[in-house]
This record gives sequence, structure tokens and C-alpha cells, in this order.
Amino acid sequence: MLSSLSRPRVLALCALPVAALFAVAGLAPLPYAIAQPGTTANVLGTDKGREVITITGAPVRATEGQLLMTTILATGPSTEVDLADVADAWFRTDRAVLPHDAVYPSGKSDAEIEERNLGQMKESQDAAALAALGYLEKDPKEVQVSLHLADVGGPSAGLLFALGIVDKLDGDGDGGDLTGGRTVAGTGTIDPDGTVGAVGGVSLKTQAAARDGATVFLVPKDECADARAEQPKGLRLVPVTTLSDAVDSLRALERGQGAKVPSC
Repeated sequence: MLSSLSRPRVLALCALPVAALFAVAGLAPLPYAIAQPGTTANVLGTDKGREVITITGAPVRATEGQLLMTTILATGPSTEVDLADVADAWFRTDRAVLPHDAVYPSGKSDAEIEERNLGQMKESQDAAALAALGYLEKDPKEVQVSLHLADVGGPSAGLLFALGIVDKLDGDGDGGDLTGGRTVAGTGTIDPDGTVGAVGGVSLKTQAAARDGATVFLVPKDECADARAEQPKGLRLVPVTTLSDAVDSLRALERGQGAKVPSC
């Protein structure tokens, strides 16, 4: 009986269930996903041997510089994340702990999620083409845009696709490159009317951008605080709310009018 045991032994026996509980908790899967900086892709370049942006029905200009769309790499929909994984990621600046349902829709299989992400990418590409052609006042029935980027899903490349189309068709409007020869990165969804929307994982995407040589990062204005949280040294954060905002800021930077460009 406990009454016949010494105090240290009683404390030790009482601690066993608690220790067991923590051990089980440490091994149990948790409803989180772990994300880290992913790959980037230059929308002005090629992907697996194909031009990312192909335009017919209008003259296309040669471009210099890069427009990098950015991604995050997250644990898979069915990957189990335990307490140790969360604890490790929590204290690292190159990792983020995200609610699983904020990354993947609940109740869906891996195949269904992949299909959904690819569908969102297609919608994003269509919206980007309409936004860019609308901005340039070109008829989408006469100017045809085809976008190709393998192995990437979701809607967050919309802004960069639209900027790539504008650069290939019009550059900075005066014969120069919209990028000014720089490596420009960014993220953001886009609507056909040119409205830029928020995405997720911005602080991880800025790290991917800086890693791959970007000096300017276009960020949805509402996510400036997230972008500043882990802002890489030497990376300028430019807030945007529309495609027009983004083009105007890049043109100003290209012309050496950086003081006119807003910063987060």
C-alpha cells in the first residue's frame, strides 16, 4: 500500500503515469503540417524544356532579368506530425507550424487534394492572362496566352504569371524590361480584374526568394507584417494590392525612382 512506502517512492510511483502520458503525447500524431521554403521558378524562362509563358497573336519581346514565383514545401496530407516535429520546427526560422486544415482541406484523399491544387493553378493561370491582357487593353480573343509550370499547384503564382505576360508584351512601356534586369520575386493570387489577394507562408517564401538571388519581393499588402517577421537581409519588400500597383512599382525601380516605391 502507498502508506507503507517512503515519500520518494510514492513520488516516483505517482510520476510514472504522468511520464507515460507525456510519452504517448510525444508519439501521437498532431493536427499540424510543417512547412519550409520551397522552390522558385522564373516565369520568364523555361520549365522542363518548355517556355513557361507562350503568347500568340501579338509581338513578344525578349526579356532580361527574372520574375520568380515562390513556393513552400509542406509535409504531405497523410504525413503524421508528432510533438517532437512541432517542437523542432517551432524554434527554427526556416520552418513554420501550420494547422493541417489551413494547408489541406479536411476529409480529402491525397489524390483529391492534388487534383484540387492543380485545378486552382489552372484557374490562377486563366485569371492571370485575363488580368494582364485587360491591363494592356488587349483582346483575349486575338491574343492567346498559354502557361506551363509542372509540379506546382495552388493559386499563389497568379501575380507573377500576370507580370510575366506584361513584361513579354510591353516591358516597362518604354522599351526596357519590367524587371530592370533584376531578379524580382513575389507571391499573391490574382483576380481577372487585377486584384491581388493574400496567400500563406509569406515569411518562408521570402527566404526562398533571397536564397535564389532576388533583391525585390512583391507581397500582398495585408501580409506585410508576416513578410517582415523573417525578412532576409538585402531583400526589399514591396506591398501591392493590384497588378497595376506591381507594374508601377517595378517601373519606378527600373527608372531609379526607388523613393517613390512603397515598402512594407
